[in-house]
Amino acid sequence: MTGSEELAGRFEEHRGRLRAVAYRMLGSLADAEDAVQETWLKLSRTDPDDIQNLGGWLTTVTGRVCLDLLRSRAARREDPLGDTHDTWDTFVPDPVLRPLSHIDPAEEVLQADSVGLALLVVLENLAPDERLAFVLHDMFAVPFDDIAPIVERGPAATRQLASRARRRVRGATPATEPDLGRQKEVLDAFLAASRGGDFEALLALLHPDVVLRADSGELVRGAAVSKLVQGAKAVAEQALMFARFAQSAELVLVNGSVGVVNAPGGRVQSVMGVTIVDGRITGMYILADPERLERLERVEAPPAHR
Repeated sequence: MTGSEELAGRFEEHRGRLRAVAYRMLGSLADAEDAVQETWLKLSRTDPDDIQNLGGWLTTVTGRVCLDLLRSRAARREDPLGDTHDTWDTFVPDPVLRPLSHIDPAEEVLQADSVGLALLVVLENLAPDERLAFVLHDMFAVPFDDIAPIVERGPAATRQLASRARRRVRGATPATEPDLGRQKEVLDAFLAASRGGDFEALLALLHPDVVLRADSGELVRGAAVSKLVQGAKAVAEQALMFARFAQSAELVLVNGSVGVVNAPGGRVQSVMGVTIVDGRITGMYILADPERLERLERVEAPPAHR
């Protein structure tokens, strides 16, 4: 085995962790793959004898690559001449789909409850440096001394970044129902009520302050249809408007929790993740962007029916 082959083999041992870091940083499976590939390119141009801790080196390099991407995103959002400024209000991160009956142990790191769609939405609203500090320290136990050089701050200031992020995360992401069986009961009832046009049943399943975030991309057939809907009555009305889609919906695992995929004929048209508290849905996260769903199918193993 050549030196380059050995190095590639050692890198592959860390790929799953690096991909998990990048996904939590970027909320995009395709971008996460690109970040991991960029990390490999940087490693291939580095003398491995100069690296004492390969796993730590790869994690911090991946973090730096992701931070650059996040800063670029932030600049685009703030650009008054750009056309993406308002789309982030309804942005839904890429979901990770798995059949409801099966969780692949090799992908367990991506299925943890700590990376639910609700958390990823909150992370999207953090400053890039805050997100990096929180993800690397709180999710992957990277010491602040190692994170500080990435954000070009001292360890104490880096600790404050993570602390601010932690407060925002705790305040915005209530603990969802952990029991998959109970999640399934609620979503089965929700789909049944949608299919049957039962408005009162839908209201009973929705928290009064439920928020629906639907990301259909910037344009669909020439019109922007992404939306943010708040309140049980308004969300129930939306569910009835799209009741026909419920006819082909089925349950899958979405980021480790029970969610819904709409895939008539085997082609995914939308994916919905939810948060459930005390038997009622408090948050709904729908990705219906055709371009992103197409990329998602190529990156991720498809749901159960395929």
